[in-house]
Amino acid sequence: MKKPNTQALSLRVPEPSGRPGDPTDFSHLKLDPAGVVERPEVSTKPFDMRDHAFRLVRVLDDDGKAVGPWNPKLDPETLRKGLKAMILTRAFDDRMHRAHRQGKTSFYMKCTGEEAIAVAQGMILSREDMGFPTYRQQGLLIARGYPLATMMNQIYSNASDPIKGRQLPIMYSAKDYGFFTISGNLGTQVPQAVGWAMASAYKGDDKIAITWIGDGATAEGDFHNALTFASVYRAPVILNIVNNQWAISSFMGIAGGLETTFASKAIGYGLPALRVDGNDFLAVWAATQWAEERARSNQGATVIELFTYRGAPHSTSDDPLRYRPADEADKWPLGDPIARLKQHLIALGEWSDEQQTTAEAEAVDQVRAAGKESEAIGTLGQSRPSVKTMFEEVYATEDWRITEQRREVGV
Repeated sequence: MKKPNTQALSLRVPEPSGRPGDPTDFSHLKLDPAGVVERPEVSTKPFDMRDHAFRLVRVLDDDGKAVGPWNPKLDPETLRKGLKAMILTRAFDDRMHRAHRQGKTSFYMKCTGEEAIAVAQGMILSREDMGFPTYRQQGLLIARGYPLATMMNQIYSNASDPIKGRQLPIMYSAKDYGFFTISGNLGTQVPQAVGWAMASAYKGDDKIAITWIGDGATAEGDFHNALTFASVYRAPVILNIVNNQWAISSFMGIAGGLETTFASKAIGYGLPALRVDGNDFLAVWAATQWAEERARSNQGATVIELFTYRGAPHSTSDDPLRYRPADEADKWPLGDPIARLKQHLIALGEWSDEQQTTAEAEAVDQVRAAGKESEAIGTLGQSRPSVKTMFEEVYATEDWRITEQRREVGV
């Protein structure tokens, strides 16, 4: 006999703490003070460090001092290099966002507020290691000195586009810089990274892989399939989850962020997990260094949740004022990564407000010069790769059909 319910069922749909017109409220966040989370030995068993999936690794305190066991004790020159790369990344973003508004490209995505993640990790790992990024890791290329004009050529799909017009704007590809082609399909880069890392281990190589995924895409099957393979085969890979609180219009709760931390997803797969202040350059550096050492010593993968905030729109197709409080980005309790590293360097006596102003001006000049170089070749629709390039690099050895098609086109 069917039992009647004692009450009507209702579907629970997670809601963020604020919508447009509401006051910003981050009181629900539980943030460890800087310096209090212990740093386990790299050889620690995942079972014995489960708490790290729920804590928050932080190094910089409110006064800009580096405190606690995760302090990587970086020299001032490395810190200045990181700060300048973040400044340059933000200047590049600002110019390319304006270029879209001027009709020079069809699409752009900024990484405002997330610069510390790609810059720190790009500086730590070798260019011979392979990065499998999403669309907010432009700082990886910029930190490694990739030519800004070449990045712009790809955004404009002009005659000097290194990808020859075969990708959407901002989906860069630069093998020599350890930057695997960005995929527009969410989540696919994670199994790609794990597979690449498995191949490296199978060959007895010494290269590792690193990948990034957004909080929303952790709900994709590709992510979970990849964690299974990473765990079973002990793949030398760093699996970053960039929890920036918002997808294009849905907040992280839709992907399960209210039920538990994203880092804790690693526990069920027997993988070590770290949850890290993504706006703290030193914390990102230290956690990545820990995971790198683990991978290089053949102990396998690490999952890192980088807790940050998307300050800008999701893309040029998005208006965040339609779904979140207008001042939410300004009130993010973990601050701005550039301002925090600047404060730290000033506290060390290794930087000043005047140097910051100069660095920002130099970054704008550098981006402007690159813009002039790229736009002289042409922006979207004004210049494009040669038609003959569509027949190149299709097969390792040219197929007869390609030969026939090339003849028909006359190139």
